Amino acid sequence: MLDSDARAILRHLQIDPSLTAPDLADLTGLTSGKVVRRLDKLHADGVLLGQVAVINWGALGYSVQVSLRVTLDKTVSRAFDEFIAAARLVPEVLEIQTFLGRVDVRLSVIAKDLPHYQEVYREHILPLPHIADIESLMTVASVKAERVLPL
Repeated sequence: MLDSDARAILRHLQIDPSLTAPDLADLTGLTSGKVVRRLDKLHADGVLLGQVAVINWGALGYSVQVSLRVTLDKTVSRAFDEFIAAARLVPEVLEIQTFLGRVDVRLSVIAKDLPHYQEVYREHILPLPHIADIESLMTVASVKAERVLPL
Protein backbone atom coordinates (compact mmCIF):
# COMPACT_ATOMS: atom_id res chain seq x y z
CA MET A 1 0.00 0.00 0.00
CA LEU A 2 2.79 2.42 0.87
CA ASP A 3 5.85 2.86 -1.30
CA SER A 4 9.29 3.51 0.13
CA ASP A 5 8.96 7.31 -0.22
CA ALA A 6 5.69 7.40 1.73
CA ARG A 7 7.14 5.10 4.41
CA ALA A 8 10.21 7.34 4.73
CA ILE A 9 8.03 10.44 5.15
CA LEU A 10 5.88 8.72 7.78
CA ARG A 11 8.91 7.39 9.66
CA HIS A 12 10.26 10.91 10.05
CA LEU A 13 6.87 12.42 10.93
CA GLN A 14 6.35 9.82 13.66
CA ILE A 15 9.59 10.93 15.28
CA ASP A 16 8.96 14.66 14.81
CA PRO A 17 5.49 15.71 13.62
CA SER A 18 6.57 19.36 13.44
CA LEU A 19 8.81 18.73 10.41
CA THR A 20 7.98 20.93 7.43
CA ALA A 21 7.90 19.78 3.81
CA PRO A 22 11.40 21.22 3.17
CA ASP A 23 12.68 19.45 6.31
CA LEU A 24 11.18 16.18 5.11
CA ALA A 25 12.63 16.74 1.65
CA ASP A 26 16.11 17.12 3.14
CA LEU A 27 15.70 13.99 5.28
CA THR A 28 14.23 11.79 2.54
CA GLY A 29 16.13 13.03 -0.50
CA LEU A 30 12.87 14.00 -2.24
CA THR A 31 11.96 17.41 -3.59
CA SER A 32 9.71 19.65 -1.50
CA GLY A 33 7.04 19.46 -4.21
CA LYS A 34 7.07 15.67 -4.17
CA VAL A 35 6.84 15.65 -0.35
CA VAL A 36 3.84 18.01 -0.45
CA ARG A 37 2.10 15.80 -3.03
CA ARG A 38 2.81 12.68 -0.94
CA LEU A 39 1.52 14.38 2.21
CA ASP A 40 -1.64 15.47 0.39
CA LYS A 41 -2.18 11.90 -0.82
CA LEU A 42 -1.55 10.44 2.64
CA HIS A 43 -4.16 12.85 4.04
CA ALA A 44 -6.64 12.13 1.23
CA ASP A 45 -6.22 8.36 1.70
CA GLY A 46 -6.85 8.66 5.44
CA VAL A 47 -3.38 7.35 6.32
CA LEU A 48 -2.24 10.62 7.87
CA LEU A 49 -5.02 12.00 10.06
CA GLY A 50 -3.25 15.01 11.54
CA GLN A 51 -0.64 16.07 14.03
CA VAL A 52 -0.89 16.10 17.81
CA ALA A 53 0.99 17.50 20.76
CA VAL A 54 1.90 14.81 23.28
CA ILE A 55 1.40 16.32 26.72
CA ASN A 56 3.14 15.08 29.83
CA TRP A 57 0.16 15.27 32.18
CA GLY A 58 2.42 14.56 35.16
CA ALA A 59 4.37 17.77 34.47
CA LEU A 60 1.07 19.64 34.72
CA GLY A 61 0.26 18.16 38.12
CA TYR A 62 -1.88 15.20 37.06
CA SER A 63 -0.07 12.37 38.83
CA VAL A 64 -2.91 9.83 39.00
CA GLN A 65 -3.97 7.74 36.01
CA VAL A 66 -6.78 5.22 36.32
CA SER A 67 -8.26 2.81 33.81
CA LEU A 68 -11.93 2.13 34.52
CA ARG A 69 -13.43 -1.02 33.04
CA VAL A 70 -17.17 -0.58 32.83
CA THR A 71 -19.87 -3.16 32.22
CA LEU A 72 -23.16 -1.61 31.14
CA ASP A 73 -26.75 -2.68 31.74
CA LYS A 74 -27.44 -4.26 28.37
CA THR A 75 -31.18 -4.54 29.07
CA VAL A 76 -31.38 -0.85 28.12
CA SER A 77 -31.30 -0.47 24.34
CA ARG A 78 -29.52 2.91 24.31
CA ALA A 79 -27.15 2.15 27.20
CA PHE A 80 -23.96 2.46 25.12
CA ASP A 81 -24.95 5.68 23.38
CA GLU A 82 -26.19 7.38 26.55
CA PHE A 83 -23.21 6.27 28.63
CA ILE A 84 -20.65 7.39 26.03
CA ALA A 85 -22.39 10.74 25.48
CA ALA A 86 -22.30 11.44 29.22
CA ALA A 87 -18.71 10.17 29.67
CA ARG A 88 -17.50 12.53 26.91
CA LEU A 89 -18.56 15.45 29.11
CA VAL A 90 -16.19 14.52 31.97
CA PRO A 91 -13.04 16.62 31.40
CA GLU A 92 -10.79 14.16 33.24
CA VAL A 93 -11.76 11.32 30.86
CA LEU A 94 -9.01 11.32 28.23
CA GLU A 95 -9.98 8.22 26.30
CA ILE A 96 -13.07 6.08 25.79
CA GLN A 97 -12.80 2.63 24.21
CA THR A 98 -15.57 0.12 23.58
CA PHE A 99 -15.12 -3.66 23.61
CA LEU A 100 -16.84 -6.90 22.83
CA GLY A 101 -16.92 -9.21 25.84
CA ARG A 102 -17.61 -8.94 29.56
CA VAL A 103 -16.22 -5.40 29.76
CA ASP A 104 -18.09 -2.99 27.51
CA VAL A 105 -16.18 0.28 27.90
CA ARG A 106 -12.80 1.42 29.18
CA LEU A 107 -12.31 4.97 30.38
CA SER A 108 -8.85 6.45 30.83
CA VAL A 109 -9.06 9.02 33.64
CA ILE A 110 -6.48 11.44 35.02
CA ALA A 111 -6.49 13.32 38.32
CA LYS A 112 -4.15 15.60 40.22
CA ASP A 113 -4.01 13.35 43.28
CA LEU A 114 -6.06 10.71 45.09
CA PRO A 115 -8.53 13.16 46.70
CA HIS A 116 -9.13 14.71 43.25
CA TYR A 117 -9.64 11.25 41.74
CA GLN A 118 -12.09 10.37 44.51
CA GLU A 119 -14.02 13.57 43.72
CA VAL A 120 -14.07 12.83 39.98
CA TYR A 121 -15.10 9.23 40.61
CA ARG A 122 -17.92 10.05 43.03
CA GLU A 123 -19.26 13.17 41.36
CA HIS A 124 -18.73 12.45 37.65
CA ILE A 125 -18.11 8.74 37.02
CA LEU A 126 -20.56 6.96 39.35
CA PRO A 127 -23.54 9.06 38.15
CA LEU A 128 -22.92 8.04 34.52
CA PRO A 129 -25.97 6.20 33.18
CA HIS A 130 -26.47 2.44 32.88
CA ILE A 131 -23.42 1.22 34.83
CA ALA A 132 -23.89 -2.38 35.94
CA ASP A 133 -20.32 -2.89 37.18
CA ILE A 134 -17.13 -0.89 37.30
CA GLU A 135 -13.53 -1.87 38.05
CA SER A 136 -10.73 0.60 38.70
CA LEU A 137 -7.13 -0.14 37.76
CA MET A 138 -4.66 2.51 38.90
CA THR A 139 -1.57 2.92 36.75
CA VAL A 140 1.60 2.27 38.74
CA ALA A 141 4.05 2.62 35.84
CA SER A 142 3.88 2.95 32.09
CA VAL A 143 6.30 0.31 30.86
CA LYS A 144 5.77 0.84 27.14
CA ALA A 145 3.75 3.50 25.36
CA GLU A 146 5.05 3.30 21.80
CA ARG A 147 3.41 5.54 19.23
CA VAL A 148 5.75 4.75 16.33
CA LEU A 149 4.86 2.04 13.83
CA PRO A 150 7.69 0.02 12.28
CA LEU A 151 7.40 1.29 8.69
